[in-house]
Amino acid sequence: MARWGSGTNCPIQPGTNWTYVFQTKDQIGSFFYFPSINFHKAAGGFGPIRVINRDVIAVPFPKPEAEFDLLIGDWFYDSYKSTRAMMCTHLGAYYTIPDIILMNGKGPLGNPMSKAYESFNVTQGKTYRLRISNVGNALSFNFRIQNHQMVLVETEGSYTDQIALDSLDVHVGQSYSVLVTANQNDADYYMVASPKLINASDFTSLVGIGVLHYSNSISQVSGPLPVGPDPFDLHFSVNQAKSIRWNLTAGAARPNPQGTFNVSNVTLSQTFILQSSIADLYDQIPRYVVNNVTYSTPETPLKLADYYVNGTGVYQLDAFPVQSVNANASCGVSVVTGIHKGWIEIVLKNNLDAMDSWHLDGFGFYVVGFGIGDWTAKSRDTYNLFDPVVRSTVQVYPGGWSAVYAFLDNPGMWNLRSQLLKHWYLGQELYVRVHDPDPNPSKERPPPENLLLCGMFSDSPPPAPAPVPAPPSSWN
Repeated sequence: MARWGSGTNCPIQPGTNWTYVFQTKDQIGSFFYFPSINFHKAAGGFGPIRVINRDVIAVPFPKPEAEFDLLIGDWFYDSYKSTRAMMCTHLGAYYTIPDIILMNGKGPLGNPMSKAYESFNVTQGKTYRLRISNVGNALSFNFRIQNHQMVLVETEGSYTDQIALDSLDVHVGQSYSVLVTANQNDADYYMVASPKLINASDFTSLVGIGVLHYSNSISQVSGPLPVGPDPFDLHFSVNQAKSIRWNLTAGAARPNPQGTFNVSNVTLSQTFILQSSIADLYDQIPRYVVNNVTYSTPETPLKLADYYVNGTGVYQLDAFPVQSVNANASCGVSVVTGIHKGWIEIVLKNNLDAMDSWHLDGFGFYVVGFGIGDWTAKSRDTYNLFDPVVRSTVQVYPGGWSAVYAFLDNPGMWNLRSQLLKHWYLGQELYVRVHDPDPNPSKERPPPENLLLCGMFSDSPPPAPAPVPAPPSSWN
């Protein structure tokens, strides 16, 4: 992704527009876009992105009859402003759950609030590609289609080993491609997305319901919904996650710079151990914290401050503890050094009761491990270093951990955050500064001509770029 438009640029003001130019390179697959500030994601504004392979790169499965984008996500009935206002209370910040699950913006079949429901038309005997994304704010879900198996083929720019699934867990911010063959009798069949870690019988509107409609069907869908896995069975979800592996035979670009298909021989330059939890700050204001630090968004975007004044007056580099938890909760502009062209191990620990998702801008990372319970150095013995899938968003189970490797070859100021909207809005994030001292613009392009200015640069042209200080000799 482009450094100048990845969450560190100035807000686009009401009544104006801004053109974002970026290059789609080696991540062939399924993604989506969404607003990234001020809780705007709860108002919608998201859509699918398909990065299609070039003709010279073969796809590891026959061309499907058609493709369908399926954006599934939880939704609040209240406006985003009303929901955002609730975040200053303990009830809103820690306990509020969404009201409904939508499929492509449409309500569940049979729900009295639904003006329409999602339906895909298929022809018996044909195979279709569904690009499924969790565009929600809070809830993971399990997706399944009545009487149909799915074959998993891709996630977030990586082709996967092709495994047959009766259902698929999709966590907030994640995207998958599955193949579905219309091999049943001509009829209508349920498509279901039910929430994880919630008893759906108590919240029936939190079950998204659509229809797979066979073209010659003369009967409407009927009967009970297809039964999914126990929503509280974490072991099912962990085992499924571990079964999602990289397709080592597919012909596509590889993010590993050494040209190999595994990470068993890499030398780690850094390890971050990041623990998410909650804390009350400043007159009992609820916040989400990482290593007991909650992120405070400055008026001047970090990329502007970094490029023009080396962060002076905006952030202090490496003040954030990357391997320890502060004794007392605090607030700060958390920016840490990522060693350019170094391998980093990031261990994400979840001290909360909710499922979490973490995303890293600017990179695909290798998902090498999951676990329930505390992570220790011994946990590395369980890592999959041979064929870990490469993606940009990973789930972290309640009371558990996830571990990823990343090769930091992309200079920039990159956001590492929870994808759960209230976690993100209330401070569960930090930034990784990856600096390359080589001024070659092919490595990091200069600011675009339509660069937005704000904060300390809002009233005058920005100064010339500041000299870059020598990198620190050690990190926390």
